[in-house]
Amino acid sequence: MKIKRLHLLTSLVLLASIAPSRAADPGESDYGRLLAKYVTPAGTVKYRDWKANAEDLSALRKITAQIGSDQPADTSRDGRFAYHINAYNAWMLRLVLDRYPIKSVQDIAPSFGVFTEPRITVAGKKMSLNQLEKEILIPEFKDPRVHFAINCASTSCPPLLNLPFTAAKLTTQLDAQTKAFANKGAGAVHLSGKKVQLSKIFEWYAADFKASGDAVGFINKYRSEPIPTGAKVSYFDYDWSLNEAR
Repeated sequence: MKIKRLHLLTSLVLLASIAPSRAADPGESDYGRLLAKYVTPAGTVKYRDWKANAEDLSALRKITAQIGSDQPADTSRDGRFAYHINAYNAWMLRLVLDRYPIKSVQDIAPSFGVFTEPRITVAGKKMSLNQLEKEILIPEFKDPRVHFAINCASTSCPPLLNLPFTAAKLTTQLDAQTKAFANKGAGAVHLSGKKVQLSKIFEWYAADFKASGDAVGFINKYRSEPIPTGAKVSYFDYDWSLNEAR
């Protein structure tokens, strides 16, 4: 009997040793350290310094490899939402750093191929950044604040948060990112009397803001100085230059 028990215990230990371990979500991994080190409080990125650090480049590649192979560890709605936001931002950083030095994400591939070509893998599925955004993040989670959480590595993008998104803090993080952009001024939301200039994001994704009536109705939920009713709306040209820390 003792021998059988010993054999059973040995088998269980052996199975545990060969079973694949679940890696942590990006928000629980080295990703947070990298963001804190290379992303400024203003949301720009120290690409030059990051590119010069082979160890930290390797760390980011490991994180994107993990995103490519693993399912979200937290399968709650907010856990999956945070995971896919982090996936978008981590892969965007990886795509830029793989080609750096560049002046714009447009230099990565012609005709905005960085967004439209299947260059990333998330949870075992090969896809494009556009697919991640428009087939998962927008339709599955139905939260327009996502537009101020994902970052396209360009000057006109909402700033990149310098820490990972997490399920526990997701609502607070999304509100803070949206509020910051709604009150940013030039390039985002600039009010002058009865005229307001908005980021192209509010034009491109107008349908996502209809629950608030329109983009202005959505923005006014987060602005310290509301846009007046009937304000004439126009849009800023989008600046695709790299969001590099200067």
